[in-house]
Amino acid sequence: MKLGLVTYNLAKDWDVPTIIEMCEKTGFAGVELRTTHAHGVEASLSQQERKEIKARFADSSVDIVGLGSIFEFHALDPDEVKRNIEGTKQYVQLAHDVGAAGVKVRPNGLQIKEGISEEQTLQQIGEALRECGQFAADYGVEIRLEMHGKLTSEAARIKQIMDFADHDHVAACWNSNTVDVKDGSIAGDFSMVRDKIRLVHINDLWKAAYGEYPYDELFRLLKQSGYEGFCCAEIQASPEPERLMRYYKALFEAYVCN
Repeated sequence: MKLGLVTYNLAKDWDVPTIIEMCEKTGFAGVELRTTHAHGVEASLSQQERKEIKARFADSSVDIVGLGSIFEFHALDPDEVKRNIEGTKQYVQLAHDVGAAGVKVRPNGLQIKEGISEEQTLQQIGEALRECGQFAADYGVEIRLEMHGKLTSEAARIKQIMDFADHDHVAACWNSNTVDVKDGSIAGDFSMVRDKIRLVHINDLWKAAYGEYPYDELFRLLKQSGYEGFCCAEIQASPEPERLMRYYKALFEAYVCN
């Protein structure tokens, strides 16, 4: 397993050279670049700008783990769903051009209050993901569904969405949510999606010491499942970011090497 950084919060105001510099200094091997942030890796980039981003990372020790979009597919309005699908496709092309392995999307709720059944919403999300996955396959890019949103962050619903999507290029991003924990363990929820996990988001590792999230169990389960991908830290900004990242790297190594 490798340590990466989600640029949401901690690195939201950094440009690409700063991200690479900070990751290299502190031993972070990769980065998921959140869209809409200051680094500006967006679909509006020209082909030349895309080549320059790809070259910058290729010349460094830092991988672009993926692009962290906020596209979602649960809306009642079919035109809105279609806009999100088309937006995802644009970022799939961007990911291919800059050398990123995947595009993160998310579910963000159900439509139960609107008279739409839970299963209908999950099916709608899954079918949208399948369309995105079919498109992404032609570019060698993964669509990664973050376990996100009220109710939709739960593993049982993510599994249903994955079943509806039913595509090799559609995967899950484990998000280390408190809802994962049942009777002090995440084993049950993890087992539902373990074969679909291609990216992991982690946050404050100190939570394990205070009984708030069993990161020791998470890393053990990931090892047992044969996971060798990135665990990307999604952590709050700090006035001493380099110091924080060095501590985080040390604690991550203590967990995964134990």
